[in-house]
Amino acid sequence: MTAKRDIAFPDRDDILAYVKDNPGRISRRDIARAFHIRGDRRIDLKKLLREMTADGLLEKGDKGHIHLGGALPAVCVVEVTGIDRMGDLMARPVNWKGDGAAPPITIFSDDKRSGSVSQHDQLLVRLSQDHNSREISYIARIIRKLERSSPLVMGIFHIEDDSTAHVQPTDKKNRNQYLVAKGDWNGAEDGELVIIEARGGKTSRRQMAPKKAAIKARVKERLEAFDKPGSISLIAIHAHGILTEFSEQTLQEAEKSVPPTLGNRTDLRDIPLITVDPADARDHDDAIWAEPDPDPANKDGWHIIVAIADVAHYVTPGSSLEKEALERGNSTYFPDRVVPMLPESLSNGLCSLKEGEDRHTLAVHIWFDKRGKKIRHKFVRGLMRSAAGLSYGEFQAAHDGEVSDRAGPLLKTVIEPLFAAYDCLKRGREYREPLNLVMPERKIELDDDGNVVAIRPVRPLDAHKLVEEFMIQANVAAAEELERKGWPCIFRIHEQPSAEKLNSLREFLASLGYSFAKGMVQRPKLFNNILRKVEDSPHADVVNIIILRTQSQAIYSVENHGHFGLSLPRYAHFTSPIRRYADLMVHRALIGALKLGQDGLTKSDRDRLVESADHISKTERISMIAERESTDRYVAAYMGQHVGEEFSARIAGVSRAGLFVSFDDSGGDGFIPVSSMTGDYFRHDSDLHMLEGEYSGTIYQLGGMVSVRLKEANRMTGGLLCELVDNVTTTGRRKGRPAGRKGRPKRKRR
Repeated sequence: MTAKRDIAFPDRDDILAYVKDNPGRISRRDIARAFHIRGDRRIDLKKLLREMTADGLLEKGDKGHIHLGGALPAVCVVEVTGIDRMGDLMARPVNWKGDGAAPPITIFSDDKRSGSVSQHDQLLVRLSQDHNSREISYIARIIRKLERSSPLVMGIFHIEDDSTAHVQPTDKKNRNQYLVAKGDWNGAEDGELVIIEARGGKTSRRQMAPKKAAIKARVKERLEAFDKPGSISLIAIHAHGILTEFSEQTLQEAEKSVPPTLGNRTDLRDIPLITVDPADARDHDDAIWAEPDPDPANKDGWHIIVAIADVAHYVTPGSSLEKEALERGNSTYFPDRVVPMLPESLSNGLCSLKEGEDRHTLAVHIWFDKRGKKIRHKFVRGLMRSAAGLSYGEFQAAHDGEVSDRAGPLLKTVIEPLFAAYDCLKRGREYREPLNLVMPERKIELDDDGNVVAIRPVRPLDAHKLVEEFMIQANVAAAEELERKGWPCIFRIHEQPSAEKLNSLREFLASLGYSFAKGMVQRPKLFNNILRKVEDSPHADVVNIIILRTQSQAIYSVENHGHFGLSLPRYAHFTSPIRRYADLMVHRALIGALKLGQDGLTKSDRDRLVESADHISKTERISMIAERESTDRYVAAYMGQHVGEEFSARIAGVSRAGLFVSFDDSGGDGFIPVSSMTGDYFRHDSDLHMLEGEYSGTIYQLGGMVSVRLKEANRMTGGLLCELVDNVTTTGRRKGRPAGRKGRPKRKRR
C-alpha cells in the first residue's frame, strides 16, 4: 500500500481527470485533500490551478468552486427561454462567460417543479451532461425557483436619438423611467412593445422629470408595434406569462386524435341535446335536454341530462397534451382572442359539441321532484349528436315567441321542456337561497380590425340562469358521486367570510341605518335579507359592492369546505373540461370510480392532486387579472375619443389618495386624485369608505354618484384620469352623509 507521503504531486492531466470524475461543487481545498497536498505545496497547487484557468482548462464559479473549462458547474442558475417541440423547457446559464453561445440546457417536463415555471423565470438547477447528444449539452433538475433581484418590465420603446432610448412601463403602478443605451437595444424599433431587464445603477437625465433618475436597462425581447389593436391583449399575455404556443409534440398528439365511434358507449344520439352559448362562442363543451319524469311515482317531477365533452378520452395521463393543459390550468379570454388550454384541433374540433356531429361525452342524468329537490343521478359515458347550437339570445327569443328557423322544430320538444324544467329547479334554488348579488356586466364589441366600436351592457336573460342552474346541478352530482365512492376530488370551495370582514361590513351597514346580526351562523340568506332591504334605496349599489368585497376567494382544494356563495355543502367543477384542468381531473376521477374506462385517475394524478389544486387556483387568478387588465386597456382605447367630455359616474372605491369611479355607460374605471379636489382638506375614513371635507363637511362615499370630466385616457396602462365637474367643496354644501350617523366636530388640519 502506497503511503500518503509518497503520492506524487498531480500534473494537469491528474487535475482534469479528478474534476471530470467529480462534477460537484469542488474547491481548491477538495483537490488538495484528494491528492494529500499539505504545507508549502499548497502554494504550488494554487499556482498550477491559476495557470490552468488562464489556459481555459478550468473555470472558477461562484464561491471558488472549480469546473472544467467550457463546461458548466454542476449547480448553477439558469433562465428559462421557452419550450421545445417535445414540451420540455429550454434554458440558458445566467452568467455565461465562455466563448460563443452557451451550451443548451433542457429541463424535462416530468420534473415535478416545472409546472410552476414560466418563460424568463430564473432557477437554481443541478446539471448533468447529456451524453446522447453529439454536442455539449445539459439536462437540468430544478432545485428551486429564484426570485428576481431585477424583475422584467414591459413597456413601449421610444428612441430619443442615435444613442439613447427610454421605455415607458405598461404597468400604471410602475412610475420608474428606464434608459436603454444603444448597445442594449437588441434591434428594438421606436413604438414597439418590449420586455426589458434592469441592469443595475441609475443615471440622472435632463430629459427626465426633475430630480428623478432613470434606471439603466436592456431589451430582452421584442414583441410587436404598440399601435396594433392586438397589442392590447398582448400586453396582458406577456405581463403575466400566459403561454400562447403549444409544442410540436402536443400539436401532433392533438392532430392524431381519432373521430369518435360508439364502441361500448351509451348511444345518446336519439336524444335531441342542444348547446346554448354566447353568439361568438367557438368551443361548445356542454349540452342540455329535459323531459317530464315518466315515473308515476314522481308526479310533476323532471328528468334532465347534462352532457359534457369527454376531454379525458383525448387528453390522456402522461401525454404532452395533459402536461401543457396542467401548465396553463385554464383558458384565458380576451375581447379579441382566446388563449386556449388545449390546441384548436381539440378545443374547437373533436372536443367541441358541434351541431350535427358525433361527439364523445360524459353525461349525467338527474331526476328532481316537483319541489326542485334532486332525487338521484346517474353518470354514463356516451356518444351524442347535438340537435342544434343556439345562442342565448336565440334560445330566449324562441321561448318568448320569436322563433328562428333553426329553433322552430325544437320549440315544443326541447326548448319549452327545458324552460319548464328550469321553473321546477328554481324552486329548489329558492329554497337553498344562494347569494344573490346584482353586478352589472358589459361586453366590448370590436370591428374586423380589432378596434373598439361599442361597449354595451349585458342584459341578464332567463336563458343564462337556466344554463347556469343546469351546470350547477351537474357539478353537485359529480362532487356527491366522488364523495360517495370515496374517491379523491378537486372540489371548488368558497368559504364563508372572515370575522374581520364581517365586522367591517357590520359597521358600514350601521352607518347607513341597517343592522347585521352578530354571532349567528353565517348563511347567504342573511346577506340576501340586507340586499332585499336596500333593493329600491339609493344604497343598493354600494351595499352590493361591499357585500361582494366581504366574500372570500373561491379556490380549488382536495378538502371539501363547501361552497358558501351557492349555499351548497359539496361542489366540484365538471362542466367545462375544454377550458379548465380541474374539470378534466373530476372527469378522470368519475371514470375511475365508476369503472367507465381505462383512462381514469392515475396514481400519479392522486399523488400530485394537492399540488395541482394549488397550481390551477393560481393560474385562474392570473387569468382573471390578465382579463381585467386587458378590458381596462380596451375601455381606455375607446374612451380616448371622449377626453374632455363629462360623464355620470359612481364612486367604486375610496382611498386616501382619491376616488375610484366607474362610468355608467362604459363601465370604465377612472381615478380622481384627492389633490385635484380643491377648496377643502379631505380626511379618509376607511371603515365607512368615504372622504369627508374637514371644513365643508362634504362627503364622497362609496356608491355615491358624481359628475366627472375625463382628463386623460391611457391606452397603454388602461388608466382613466378624471376630475370632478362640480367640486362641491367650494360651496360648503354637505353631500351624501350616511343615514343614522351623527356629525362629528370639525377638526383642525394638522
